[in-house]
Amino acid sequence: MEKNLDRDEMQDLICGAVRGEAFRRATFAGATRGAPCEWVRVVVRPIELRGERYFQFAYQGAKKAVTKNFLDDEMEAPLDELVGYGFAGVHITTGAEEIDIRTSRKGRVHIGRHKLKEPVEAREAEAHNRVKDVPLPEGKADRLLEVMGIATPDGRVRPTMRAKYTQINEFLKQLRHVFDDAKLADLDRDVSILDCGCGSSYLTLAAHHYLNDVLNVPARILGVDVNEEVIRKSMDRADQLGADKLVFECRRIGTADVQADIVFALHACDTATDDAIAQAVRSEARLLLSVPCCHHDLNKVIRADGPADVLRPVLRHGILLQRTADLVTDAFRALALRIMGYRTDVVEFVATEHTPRNLMIRAVRGAPAGEAAHVAEYIEMKRFWRVTPYIEKVLGEPFQQLVRATS
Repeated sequence: MEKNLDRDEMQDLICGAVRGEAFRRATFAGATRGAPCEWVRVVVRPIELRGERYFQFAYQGAKKAVTKNFLDDEMEAPLDELVGYGFAGVHITTGAEEIDIRTSRKGRVHIGRHKLKEPVEAREAEAHNRVKDVPLPEGKADRLLEVMGIATPDGRVRPTMRAKYTQINEFLKQLRHVFDDAKLADLDRDVSILDCGCGSSYLTLAAHHYLNDVLNVPARILGVDVNEEVIRKSMDRADQLGADKLVFECRRIGTADVQADIVFALHACDTATDDAIAQAVRSEARLLLSVPCCHHDLNKVIRADGPADVLRPVLRHGILLQRTADLVTDAFRALALRIMGYRTDVVEFVATEHTPRNLMIRAVRGAPAGEAAHVAEYIEMKRFWRVTPYIEKVLGEPFQQLVRATS
């Protein structure tokens, strides 16, 4: 059942559902159309602590997360404040139904209510040690996870796909973490995303679903890869999901003529990661998330007789040389992005047990370009290692001008 509400009716509906005995969970996400808000997403759920019923408010911001617990007679003010933010999407689950509330840019409120086939009983999921909050939770039917073969129709994650499920959720957490910092919620249009080297497109499909269907952020994604077979399979999955804002093309990284707000480069091999970084810089993308894969370029030219003598015992062993070249390559990439005007950090985005390629370069546009201190670091790194990294070549003259201007 669907109908339209005014804002007062919406507030009464939300407060009544959350305060009811049958309440199980509420998620507030998407753009805010009310009071100024630092939170990207807020989850409210009942928990039991020391034999008493509390309401837990889990606030997720761009740079921090806060959890607060309130007794029933304490929660009126925080709940009213939360409703006042005017999140574009509110999803409420009770023991008997799901309520979906969406507010358009013009302020129109639409509500959908769906009876559950099997009523949700108050169970140990209400205990404090329940499953931790993740972007795509387990135990709930999700068409995306089903189509990708990760979960069964009733939401149970298949044992053989557990690592992929974890990887997807950790990636989406990283995306959520920097989304507001990149000021992408301020766009008065669809967010444009380019996924370079999309491969089997697990993360591409997940990002499309998470932004459009969970956070209610309209987003269009173009996935490119040189492998025709994986592109065909990705297109089939997009068709099954009815994802009309998701397009796949068979082409080389760096050749797509698109102005992207976000660029993904997830496990692009060797210098393909550099090509994707250059594409992001040329597009003046607000956000880049890159998870490098294999590294070979510097591994070919760094030698034990190159840098300081003290490194010869490290570089004479093949495996140690390879790992050193990996770290140096990604350090050059992060520093080059900083010189080009991106706030950049390097993080571990998932445990090594789920994937050995777990280093992520996060870059948000908005830092001063060509800062002398960073240029000096870059020049010193080149001098020490006696190499010219591929990232410098592919960024081309604009990068080289910044280096020359401040060197």
